[in-house]
Amino acid sequence: MKRLFALTALSAAALALAACGQPAEKSTEAAKDAAVAPGTVQVADAWCRPTPNGAKVGGCYLTLTAGSDDRLVSVSTALAQSAEVHEMKMENGIMSMAHLHDGLPLPAGTPVELKPGGNHIMLMGLRDPLVDGRIASFTLTFEKAGPISVHAAIKQPPVVDSEE
Repeated sequence: MKRLFALTALSAAALALAACGQPAEKSTEAAKDAAVAPGTVQVADAWCRPTPNGAKVGGCYLTLTAGSDDRLVSVSTALAQSAEVHEMKMENGIMSMAHLHDGLPLPAGTPVELKPGGNHIMLMGLRDPLVDGRIASFTLTFEKAGPISVHAAIKQPPVVDSEE
Protein backbone atom coordinates (compact mmCIF):
# COMPACT_ATOMS: atom_id res chain seq x y z
CA MET A 1 0.00 0.00 0.00
CA LYS A 2 2.85 2.40 0.84
CA ARG A 3 4.43 1.64 -2.52
CA LEU A 4 1.16 2.39 -4.36
CA PHE A 5 0.84 5.69 -2.47
CA ALA A 6 4.45 6.60 -3.33
CA LEU A 7 3.85 5.84 -7.03
CA THR A 8 0.64 7.89 -7.01
CA ALA A 9 2.41 10.83 -5.35
CA LEU A 10 5.29 10.55 -7.82
CA SER A 11 2.85 10.49 -10.76
CA ALA A 12 1.07 13.59 -9.44
CA ALA A 13 4.39 15.42 -9.08
CA ALA A 14 5.41 14.44 -12.62
CA LEU A 15 2.11 15.73 -14.01
CA ALA A 16 2.53 19.01 -12.12
CA LEU A 17 6.01 19.53 -13.55
CA ALA A 18 4.82 18.56 -17.04
CA ALA A 19 2.13 21.22 -16.80
CA CYS A 20 4.90 23.73 -16.18
CA GLY A 21 6.83 22.41 -19.18
CA GLN A 22 9.72 23.90 -21.08
CA PRO A 23 10.18 27.50 -22.19
CA ALA A 24 7.90 28.54 -25.03
CA GLU A 25 8.33 31.25 -27.65
CA LYS A 26 9.07 34.76 -26.48
CA SER A 27 6.13 37.11 -25.86
CA THR A 28 5.13 39.48 -28.64
CA GLU A 29 7.01 42.74 -29.08
CA ALA A 30 3.66 44.56 -29.09
CA ALA A 31 3.14 43.70 -25.42
CA LYS A 32 6.60 45.07 -24.63
CA ASP A 33 6.11 48.32 -26.56
CA ALA A 34 2.53 49.17 -25.48
CA ALA A 35 2.04 52.02 -23.02
CA VAL A 36 -0.12 51.03 -20.04
CA ALA A 37 -2.08 53.60 -18.06
CA PRO A 38 -1.07 54.04 -14.40
CA GLY A 39 -3.21 51.95 -12.04
CA THR A 40 -4.00 49.36 -14.72
CA VAL A 41 -2.50 46.06 -15.83
CA GLN A 42 -2.41 44.82 -19.42
CA VAL A 43 -2.75 41.07 -20.08
CA ALA A 44 -1.32 39.61 -23.31
CA ASP A 45 -0.71 36.19 -24.86
CA ALA A 46 -2.86 34.21 -22.36
CA TRP A 47 -2.95 30.44 -22.94
CA CYS A 48 -3.19 27.18 -21.02
CA ARG A 49 -1.66 23.80 -21.80
CA PRO A 50 -4.11 20.93 -22.49
CA THR A 51 -4.09 18.25 -19.80
CA PRO A 52 -3.86 14.52 -20.36
CA ASN A 53 -6.94 12.52 -19.32
CA GLY A 54 -7.14 12.17 -15.57
CA ALA A 55 -4.69 14.99 -14.80
CA LYS A 56 -5.85 17.15 -11.90
CA VAL A 57 -3.33 19.97 -12.43
CA GLY A 58 -2.80 22.36 -15.30
CA GLY A 59 -0.60 25.32 -16.20
CA CYS A 60 -1.54 28.70 -17.69
CA TYR A 61 0.74 31.38 -19.05
CA LEU A 62 0.52 35.06 -20.02
CA THR A 63 2.37 38.36 -20.00
CA LEU A 64 1.43 41.12 -17.53
CA THR A 65 2.44 44.76 -17.88
CA ALA A 66 1.49 47.18 -15.09
CA GLY A 67 1.18 50.92 -15.67
CA SER A 68 2.49 51.54 -12.15
CA ASP A 69 4.15 49.26 -9.59
CA ASP A 70 1.67 46.53 -8.62
CA ARG A 71 1.52 42.89 -7.58
CA LEU A 72 -0.52 39.89 -8.77
CA VAL A 73 -1.83 38.57 -5.46
CA SER A 74 -4.27 35.80 -6.42
CA VAL A 75 -6.01 33.84 -9.16
CA SER A 76 -9.51 32.36 -9.01
CA THR A 77 -11.41 30.09 -11.38
CA ALA A 78 -14.41 27.77 -11.51
CA LEU A 79 -12.25 25.29 -13.46
CA ALA A 80 -10.37 24.03 -10.41
CA GLN A 81 -10.52 23.73 -6.65
CA SER A 82 -7.67 26.23 -6.40
CA ALA A 83 -5.34 28.36 -8.51
CA GLU A 84 -1.99 29.82 -7.49
CA VAL A 85 0.88 31.80 -8.94
CA HIS A 86 3.92 29.51 -8.86
CA GLU A 87 7.62 30.11 -9.24
CA MET A 88 9.96 27.55 -10.78
CA LYS A 89 13.66 27.78 -10.10
CA MET A 90 16.78 25.68 -10.33
CA GLU A 91 18.78 25.21 -7.12
CA ASN A 92 21.78 22.90 -6.84
CA GLY A 93 20.77 21.16 -10.07
CA ILE A 94 17.23 20.48 -8.83
CA MET A 95 14.13 22.12 -10.32
CA SER A 96 11.65 23.20 -7.66
CA MET A 97 8.22 24.79 -7.77
CA ALA A 98 6.59 26.87 -5.05
CA HIS A 99 3.54 29.05 -4.49
CA LEU A 100 4.42 32.75 -4.41
CA HIS A 101 2.70 33.52 -1.09
CA ASP A 102 3.48 37.24 -1.33
CA GLY A 103 2.32 37.43 -4.94
CA LEU A 104 4.18 38.30 -8.13
CA PRO A 105 5.75 41.78 -8.28
CA LEU A 106 4.92 43.80 -11.40
CA PRO A 107 7.36 46.71 -11.85
CA ALA A 108 5.83 49.67 -13.72
CA GLY A 109 6.14 49.40 -17.50
CA THR A 110 8.07 46.11 -17.43
CA PRO A 111 6.42 43.08 -19.07
CA VAL A 112 6.42 40.11 -16.68
CA GLU A 113 6.09 36.84 -18.56
CA LEU A 114 4.52 33.80 -16.94
CA LYS A 115 5.78 30.95 -19.11
CA PRO A 116 6.52 27.23 -19.17
CA GLY A 117 9.64 26.54 -17.14
CA GLY A 118 9.23 29.80 -15.19
CA ASN A 119 6.60 31.61 -13.18
CA HIS A 120 3.13 30.38 -14.12
CA ILE A 121 -0.46 29.96 -12.97
CA MET A 122 -1.09 26.51 -11.52
CA LEU A 123 -4.65 25.15 -11.56
CA MET A 124 -5.06 22.39 -8.97
CA GLY A 125 -7.95 20.00 -8.50
CA LEU A 126 -9.23 20.46 -12.06
CA ARG A 127 -12.91 19.63 -12.32
CA ASP A 128 -12.58 18.71 -16.02
CA PRO A 129 -9.58 18.32 -18.34
CA LEU A 130 -8.25 21.35 -20.19
CA VAL A 131 -9.10 20.44 -23.79
CA ASP A 132 -7.20 21.75 -26.83
CA GLY A 133 -9.30 24.31 -28.73
CA ARG A 134 -11.42 25.38 -25.76
CA ILE A 135 -11.14 28.45 -23.53
CA ALA A 136 -10.06 28.63 -19.87
CA SER A 137 -11.45 31.55 -17.87
CA PHE A 138 -9.98 32.87 -14.65
CA THR A 139 -9.76 36.11 -12.69
CA LEU A 140 -6.52 37.80 -11.70
CA THR A 141 -6.55 39.94 -8.56
CA PHE A 142 -3.94 42.65 -8.10
CA GLU A 143 -2.83 44.60 -5.06
CA LYS A 144 -3.70 47.99 -6.65
CA ALA A 145 -5.39 47.52 -10.03
CA GLY A 146 -8.88 46.06 -10.13
CA PRO A 147 -9.53 42.38 -10.87
CA ILE A 148 -9.18 41.30 -14.50
CA SER A 149 -11.10 38.47 -16.17
CA VAL A 150 -8.94 36.46 -18.54
CA HIS A 151 -10.10 34.09 -21.28
CA ALA A 152 -7.11 31.99 -22.32
CA ALA A 153 -6.93 29.69 -25.32
CA ILE A 154 -6.21 26.07 -24.41
CA LYS A 155 -3.57 24.96 -26.88
CA GLN A 156 -0.39 23.01 -27.32
CA PRO A 157 2.74 25.04 -26.58
CA PRO A 158 4.59 26.46 -29.56
CA VAL A 159 7.53 24.42 -30.79
CA VAL A 160 10.77 26.18 -29.93
CA ASP A 161 13.80 25.84 -32.16
CA SER A 162 16.51 24.47 -29.85
CA GLU A 163 19.24 26.19 -31.88
CA GLU A 164 18.11 29.73 -30.92
